[in-house]
Amino acid sequence: MEASDDLPVVGTLADLTSLVERDRNLYVRWSRGPAADLRAVSSTDDLTGVAMPGLSANPLDVETWWRGRPVELWVARRLYDYGHLPREKGAGIRPWALKGREVARGPDNEPLVADVRPLCWIDDAVIAQARTEVARQASPWGPLRRTGR
Repeated sequence: MEASDDLPVVGTLADLTSLVERDRNLYVRWSRGPAADLRAVSSTDDLTGVAMPGLSANPLDVETWWRGRPVELWVARRLYDYGHLPREKGAGIRPWALKGREVARGPDNEPLVADVRPLCWIDDAVIAQARTEVARQASPWGPLRRTGR
């Protein structure tokens, strides 16, 4: 595992989509980066403080039920759904793509990934493009984030 944050930066939604179309077992992680994450090797459950057996991440691989819909829209959706994390988790949180192996599921049913290979940072412009793509849909999605009582 390389723990360097010296990664290439993907600057467009189209470029990230090309990566997803070429490879499998890809995930996006929102954090302070591989250097910090790969030292810890695992995520911690925010509610209980329990160490989990991998890094929590969100899959980028297209599911079969997507059935021929645009891959770019799939990737936009995966980014859009978690775009709130930089605001919620604070300064320095940004998305990066990785290749890994799912070893378990976290408390929100998110994949926990091991054997992580960092691929690239995802530029803020890509997140903006994802938001625009979602907004262009006939029935735009609401945010995934749900507030508690």
